[in-house]
Amino acid sequence: MIDDEDVREFLIESNENLAHLDVHLVELEERPDDARLLAEVFRTVHTIKGTSGFFGFDRLGSITHVAENILSQLRDRLRELTPPLASLILESVDAVKAILANIEATGEEGTERYTGLVERLEAAYRGVDVATEDADVNASEVEAVAVMAVAEEEVTVAATAASTAVVAEPAADPGPRLAPAIVPSTAKGGGAEETGGGGSSLSDSTIRVDVQLLDKLMNLVGELVLARNQLIQDVAASSQLTGASQRLNHITSELQEGVMKMRMQPIGVVWNKLPRVVRDLAAECRKKIQIEMDGAETELDKTIIEAIKDPLTHIVRNSCDHGIESPDVRLSRGKNAAGKIQLRAFHEGGHVIIEISDDGAGINPEKVKGKARDKGLLPSEQIAALTDREAIQLIFLAGFSTAEKVTNISGRGVGMDVVKTKIEKIGGSVDLFSTLHQGMTVRIKIPLTLAIIPGLVVAAKCKAEGRDGEARSHRFIIPQANLLELIRIEGEEVRTQFQSVHGTVVYRHRGRLLPVISLHTVLRLKPADENEDVRNIVVLQVEDRKFGLMVDHISDTQEIVVKPLGKELKVLNCYVGATIMGDGRVALILDAAGMARLAGFGARQRDALALAEEQGLQGERQTQRLLLFAAGSFTRLAVPLSLVSRLEEFAASRIERASGAEVLHYRGQILPLVFLERALGSGSRSSLREGEPILVIVCSNGSRSLGLVVDKILDVVEEEIAVARPSGVPGLLGSALISGMLTDFIDVHALGKLVGEDWNHAPARQRQHGPLLLLVVAALAPREMLRNALEIGGYRVQAFATAQEALGRLGRGAVDAVVTGADLGYGDGRSLLEGLRGQPQLRELPLFALADDDANGPDVRAAADSRTIFVRDRDELVERLSEALEVDEPELALAGAR
Repeated sequence: MIDDEDVREFLIESNENLAHLDVHLVELEERPDDARLLAEVFRTVHTIKGTSGFFGFDRLGSITHVAENILSQLRDRLRELTPPLASLILESVDAVKAILANIEATGEEGTERYTGLVERLEAAYRGVDVATEDADVNASEVEAVAVMAVAEEEVTVAATAASTAVVAEPAADPGPRLAPAIVPSTAKGGGAEETGGGGSSLSDSTIRVDVQLLDKLMNLVGELVLARNQLIQDVAASSQLTGASQRLNHITSELQEGVMKMRMQPIGVVWNKLPRVVRDLAAECRKKIQIEMDGAETELDKTIIEAIKDPLTHIVRNSCDHGIESPDVRLSRGKNAAGKIQLRAFHEGGHVIIEISDDGAGINPEKVKGKARDKGLLPSEQIAALTDREAIQLIFLAGFSTAEKVTNISGRGVGMDVVKTKIEKIGGSVDLFSTLHQGMTVRIKIPLTLAIIPGLVVAAKCKAEGRDGEARSHRFIIPQANLLELIRIEGEEVRTQFQSVHGTVVYRHRGRLLPVISLHTVLRLKPADENEDVRNIVVLQVEDRKFGLMVDHISDTQEIVVKPLGKELKVLNCYVGATIMGDGRVALILDAAGMARLAGFGARQRDALALAEEQGLQGERQTQRLLLFAAGSFTRLAVPLSLVSRLEEFAASRIERASGAEVLHYRGQILPLVFLERALGSGSRSSLREGEPILVIVCSNGSRSLGLVVDKILDVVEEEIAVARPSGVPGLLGSALISGMLTDFIDVHALGKLVGEDWNHAPARQRQHGPLLLLVVAALAPREMLRNALEIGGYRVQAFATAQEALGRLGRGAVDAVVTGADLGYGDGRSLLEGLRGQPQLRELPLFALADDDANGPDVRAAADSRTIFVRDRDELVERLSEALEVDEPELALAGAR
């Protein structure tokens, strides 16, 4: 079977065309003057001839070339179609089918040369009569080879609109296979056929379906999902139908997944047009431009593919016109004469990330500020206060352009604002990174599909107009793509944890100031009587901004079918659509970006809060949520709550041994156990009686799990870590004062190594006034583990999930080094590296890249400067940090320290 995707597409398309060619040739014999039919036949043969030459199939090309010459004579009315000539053309079609079958089966054209057929075709082209006897003999030769192919009838649905190929599984074998019967071809038969199934060809495994039919099917599946949700809600109170409803739920989910896959298309469908765009623009602008594409196989819903087509084209045109310099300028700057545009697409966190990068001139922030001032887009004093990063974001303003003159390519001030609007309209976001004279990257984040999405159901209670004292609950949907976490605040915290900073209500969350606003306030609803003792906060993220939305009630997550809004509601930018809930009522879907705009949560407000947060935290450590517990003689131990996935209680009889270690069969996996009393050196574990329960803390780093067997769970607290001393006891990081009591922190990495789980252990270090590190790790669990280890080691750490957040903090200075776990040649890691090295004030800042050998490939390491340091594990990270920041070893001799 052919592995090359392009050849597979060629075979599928050719077989589809040949299936119609037999019929068209027979009809052409009856209507030789039908110009449309003749054009169809000529086009099919011409397409196969051209593509066969591209793939180097010379034998196929020689047959179709001469056949095309004969068809050209017929099309130009230089000769008439006679029955012998029609038979010869049909014989050529049979030969083409046989060769295609060989290519599909072996990748080669086969051993048959078809010399006699080609000679007779050339003779016919020259006007020499073709001998019937020779034709019969050669036809037999063709039939003998054609038997190798499976010439089953193809199912083709005529598409009246744009169509897409849908790959289906071959049908199940209905019964025993029969020996193939060879049916001699005739002038009207069009080739050899098999009555039995000898296998399935590529053309038999695909059908073409009208896109409108797919859309209708998707709508019906959406209605089925709504009916499923309603049925599950109605059946919840009845146990008799529970089994049936669960089965329906399972079938509906599988059907929904299948239909959504049918609508998925590779982004290469859009990208394939861009090389021609770049080539034409390069010629028009007299530049040399190369284009590279990585991730063209990344799939998106067809609706989104259509929506991003124009924005992507516009960004690429901008790179060609504004970004890439002329060859003379590039050479004077020490660059290659030919510029490069790179397109990358990859999956990240349930979204697709598309990056368009060029190695051109980048964006000059001062020039952008000057244009914005000249055009009056912003007040002069506001423009003067903008940072470089904020300044380059001005290109998204309507009417903005840095082009010196209007051309047919650019300069009219219509473009990037439309790009941003269109991307946000489909629930995506656009970000921009630029380094002057080095290049620019546009990063687009978009959802996989718009049809059916997971969402969180929330409610706001408000007083109904004209009904004194009566309260009603309005339900809304928050797309899960914008959801970070849920916070419930009760009791005294409601009165102590909220404060006002620069007129914005904020909540102190894990040492950071989180701006919050009530859903009632944003939507201008009149709240019902509030419960002063409880606050529910939904933490949302829009681009690089986080904020909290206070709601009255949080229900659960559901898969919802997105319905478009009516024209009366489309002007409201706080909604993106609506859905029908299980009880038949309509719920509006909130637009997180629109809510942030209505609340006034912009970049300036974010920076003001960050500054206030930094000032408020001077001399103060960031807090962490900790789980406190006891094990043996260790009466007070702690582990970051972010590492804890569950607390479980098991019967001791469930413990088994595997490879010399104690394990549990847990949720379909093998969970290694560590008895802390024994692992920390308190002595052997006491014997457990049959059926006696054990208490297990299940820790996870996202890819591995570990069970810690403890005696007692004490509490969950959120405290700053006041480091007292590190520890030399294997399995302990060190000690700290928590709630006024000395508490030992366990080292999950070291404990994991005891049972063969490679969670690399790093030694703890003590420092009186540690350097400030910025930690950038996307996943929560690894980020909290590393932050905990570095803080215990005496460093001050501010942790961020994305490069955008970290770069925003770096703009305010006072940072000693940056640590990241991302690949610097890809995605967020690349954005962080470009942001650091692209700003003069940050170029000398050490960047530590913590990754395994598969990440940060040779090209990345070769291009790195001396301030970019690659480390393999935590041990090496701590060692290299100490060297780079010139931090001395602790002077205090600690008990147990080695």
